[in-house]
Amino acid sequence: MLAARVGTPLVALLAGAAGAFAAGGATAETDPAIVAGAAREGKVVVYSTTDSAQAQALLKEFRSRYPQVEVEFNDMNSTEVYNRFLSEAAAGGGSADLLWSSAMDLQLKLASDGYAAEYASPAAAQLPAWAVWKNLAYGTTFEPIGFVYNKRLLKQDEVPQTHADLTKRVNAAPGRWAGKICSYDPERSGLGFLLITQDAKNDPAFAETLAAYGAAQVKLYTSTGAMLEKILSGEHLLGFNMIGSYALAKAKKDPNVGFVMPKDYTLVMSRVALVPKAAKHPNAGRLFLDFLLSQRGQEIIAGKSDLFAIRSGVTGEFTAAQLQAQMGDKLRALPVGPPLLAYLDQGKRLEFLRRWQQAVQPTGK
Repeated sequence: MLAARVGTPLVALLAGAAGAFAAGGATAETDPAIVAGAAREGKVVVYSTTDSAQAQALLKEFRSRYPQVEVEFNDMNSTEVYNRFLSEAAAGGGSADLLWSSAMDLQLKLASDGYAAEYASPAAAQLPAWAVWKNLAYGTTFEPIGFVYNKRLLKQDEVPQTHADLTKRVNAAPGRWAGKICSYDPERSGLGFLLITQDAKNDPAFAETLAAYGAAQVKLYTSTGAMLEKILSGEHLLGFNMIGSYALAKAKKDPNVGFVMPKDYTLVMSRVALVPKAAKHPNAGRLFLDFLLSQRGQEIIAGKSDLFAIRSGVTGEFTAAQLQAQMGDKLRALPVGPPLLAYLDQGKRLEFLRRWQQAVQPTGK
């Protein structure tokens, strides 16, 4: 159990060119015209927040199916994906063919600001309606967000089960938790900002929660990997707003990693993919998107990448179906749509960060 630590004639003409991929097993959903176009382009450039190690099984399968398409996979944090793309787009020299990021709000902003190409993926019918926005942005995973802790250093009865429980424990023993809690830095991490603002919407006692983070002198990072290392070393006891897929993958290798999906509410993040209008290899970008959303791609996401499949009809432990059966109405999936943009308004963003800074850095340090 996770809770335990947890779609003509032109196509006919192009079919021959696409045939080179047949032996590699092109997905039945892929339009042969897209496959042939990708073959001519010969390359796909992906900017992603997904760790390269976590993406290896997906990349290996894609390369096996489409050997004529070279994959350049760039792994960076969510703010880097956004800023690098905008900088390159402004320079007019070309950028990525696919943006695949956990910072759902930043991805949607790019789409709403006109940077994404409209593409009706044939896999869309197998996704939740909330995971597709105007055929511009697609949710590709269904990942729970929760608490990661060190099993060696926290007794089971010390592990918080809700956000309010964490606040209570910090207030009851501030010395025990001082400097021992970590999370994303919302000022430097796009994902961190998204998650903490979603907490503000879902936590009825958010002011008290913020105060507890301040009392615990929360330590802030920009990557999950760094936080997992610090938790396992014992420098920190617990991390909040942690990506469950990474934590559970780590737990397979290290029994000291514990993961809790909060029982008051568990946010669910989806890595959002879009094909930029300015892509140098647009067909290859669409092909990679279709692969991510295909039955086979989603089976790899669930079975080898541990990222939690979002597509219906995919079975197993790391799937939306299993997670929904386990957590029910406690899940708070973040829809791919305009509500994600609320806190990206400059005034609202600055005001939220001011509140954050006052709570967690009251001395201005």
